[in-house]
Amino acid sequence: MTESFGISGFEDEVRDYFEDQLSGYGQVRRDRIGSVVGAIEGDGPKIMFAAHLDEIGFVVKSITKEGYIKIVPIGGWWEGVLPSQRVVVKNRRGEKHIGTIASKPIHELEPEERKKLLKLKDLFIDVGVKKGFKIREKLQIRPGDPVAPVSELVRLSNPDLLMGKALDDRVGAALLLELATKISAHKNSIFLTGTVQEEVGLRGARTCARMVEPDVAFAVDVSLSRDGMGEDGEERLGAGVGIIIYDRTMIPDRRLKDWVIDLCETNNIPYHLTSITGGYDTGVIHISGFGVPSLAIGIPTRYIHSHGGIFDERDYEQVLRLLTLICERLDQKSLKEILS
Repeated sequence: MTESFGISGFEDEVRDYFEDQLSGYGQVRRDRIGSVVGAIEGDGPKIMFAAHLDEIGFVVKSITKEGYIKIVPIGGWWEGVLPSQRVVVKNRRGEKHIGTIASKPIHELEPEERKKLLKLKDLFIDVGVKKGFKIREKLQIRPGDPVAPVSELVRLSNPDLLMGKALDDRVGAALLLELATKISAHKNSIFLTGTVQEEVGLRGARTCARMVEPDVAFAVDVSLSRDGMGEDGEERLGAGVGIIIYDRTMIPDRRLKDWVIDLCETNNIPYHLTSITGGYDTGVIHISGFGVPSLAIGIPTRYIHSHGGIFDERDYEQVLRLLTLICERLDQKSLKEILS
């Protein structure tokens, strides 16, 4: 699923896969902007799990007379990870054209230019054009067309670790699909939600929260593994579940947070407490309706928002264990205690 094309606003390919996989486990609905909600309904609390389907990418801004493509970012990119990376441009017919993010070669840079980080305005996409090649007519590429990273998911020499693009948040979406196989008959009402446009403002989560009207909600997403930045601490690959104690969109419900921590400790699920300067889908879910107790749960991941994120499959399994236990243990009594 990480290799599927699906930048914000153009999630069709990954959304269709997610929807198809959910269809055998309950009622599946869409909102009007493309998010998917799979409902496994019982008579217990309404528990919403949200993982976003979209990835960061670009759209075509303009095409130069030589046929090079200028781009604008969709989501948060740092220019330092972009030069020489492969991308794919998808035209309105659904045809895909591979290219590379290019820039002036080092041999042509002035000494002062070499000291500076390239800006996005200095970069362009080359899809293999030559003088006289009419890119609009031949490839049907036009401004507004989406551009996504190209990177296959691979297992590294350490067999516990996998690397690929769009881990934020295809790992969360994959977890919800696996969770569906474990809770097909359940007393609670479980809503497995694949949201769209999270990377540009948590938009799908807002509409889905109105559809579901949950009693409690969890974002299932990536958290930061800071060992890849040379830091020595608990926020690292292999540290288990990341419980988000703060992000810029939400301070989690402390009673729900403590309930989940107790659940981890009594079931020997490794966890760590972490924070992030970004936000999660729960940022809008928790203020929907009359308010929804919410918590973001993360899988520690290195190098997110790049072509080569890395996560530990053992952390993935621990998060899956926790999500399954939440479905089993979060009954009316527990919910009443959380809300009291």
